[in-house]
Amino acid sequence: MLHRQYFVEQAKVERLVARKNQKSDFYNGIYDRYEHPVLTREFAPVHWRYDLDEEANPYFMERLGINAVMNSGAIYLDGKYHLVVRVEGNDRKSFFAVAESESGVDGFRFWDYPVQLPDTCQGETNVYDMRLTQHEDGWIYGVFCSESKNEESSDLSAAVAQAGIVRTKDLRRWERLDNLTTLRSPQQRNVVLHPEFVDGKYAFYTRPMDGFIETGSGGGIGFGLCRDIAHGVIDEEKIISQRVYHTLTEAKNGAGAVPIRGKRCWIHISHGVRNTAAGLRYVLYAYGTDLEKPDQVVAEPSGVFLVPFGHERVGDVSNVVFTNGAIARDNGDVYIYYASSDTRMHVATTTIDKLEDYLFHTPKDPLRSADCVKQRCRMIERNLALLEGFC
Repeated sequence: MLHRQYFVEQAKVERLVARKNQKSDFYNGIYDRYEHPVLTREFAPVHWRYDLDEEANPYFMERLGINAVMNSGAIYLDGKYHLVVRVEGNDRKSFFAVAESESGVDGFRFWDYPVQLPDTCQGETNVYDMRLTQHEDGWIYGVFCSESKNEESSDLSAAVAQAGIVRTKDLRRWERLDNLTTLRSPQQRNVVLHPEFVDGKYAFYTRPMDGFIETGSGGGIGFGLCRDIAHGVIDEEKIISQRVYHTLTEAKNGAGAVPIRGKRCWIHISHGVRNTAAGLRYVLYAYGTDLEKPDQVVAEPSGVFLVPFGHERVGDVSNVVFTNGAIARDNGDVYIYYASSDTRMHVATTTIDKLEDYLFHTPKDPLRSADCVKQRCRMIERNLALLEGFC
């Protein structure tokens, strides 16, 4: 018999799915933020978490709890917005699940079952942070972190990160390909597949790392090519977005959402990390690369693009924002999906025109305090002259 508490819990989910999301009063002219997250752990279907059988579960205890939903790939498919979300269970294992919405800012509902990836890597313990690329070859590719125990270390927390690759046509049936091999980098995380061929090859944005957490000699976001994506091997990685001292990328940086084709450049929304007294702080930054040569940076605005505000700053890993999914519509609208504090999913909305204005007209970081204040004073001087003329 179905436990009566099911109906109480299911009503809570339905209220969240039906809740309308309004733009907040935040303003910077670049993008709009929203009052509510688009997904939290409370959106997870009741039948994922509880045994509904009253006889088997008389107290209606949560048997397989959900700790967080975060870091989703994103794609517009069949007239709906789809997120392939990283769902973390109470057991700390992550898995992927699809949630869809008609508006892109609210109404997200999970499909009945999580994604069941082909289990082809015997040592793989955890999977997370899938980027979805609708490639010109006709496939939708999912590139994600495939994590395994580092058997060469006596440290129980030591791990090895690789880039796992799957492909699909409908987000329901998935084909597992070989993990990406980068000959010069022992570990890889935050790998993104470019949506178009480059010189007839598949192009990847990589993050070379010596270890699982520390980048070591890894200098930033890399770019590399491979011929066969089913057995992907990258011989050379060219660093295109470098880590820089006393900037938001000082500790490490990594590719975020799949690059968006703009009118003037490829638009990249990535993450940068610096160390603070409160621990690592993740923020988003943006840059542009050439439409024909996406390994060449053509625009580098100064500073952060998006940081955690208010309640976004609190969660499992506080003071963090992270993106691995954005959707650009044919009309120029852009939906940026980002997670806060490894806990919940949000959306920010903007346009191609606004993003390219931001990229090409925001001044570049001069890298020194003395030069930064001169840069700001020049703008103040122009503004005061304008105000004086207006008065």
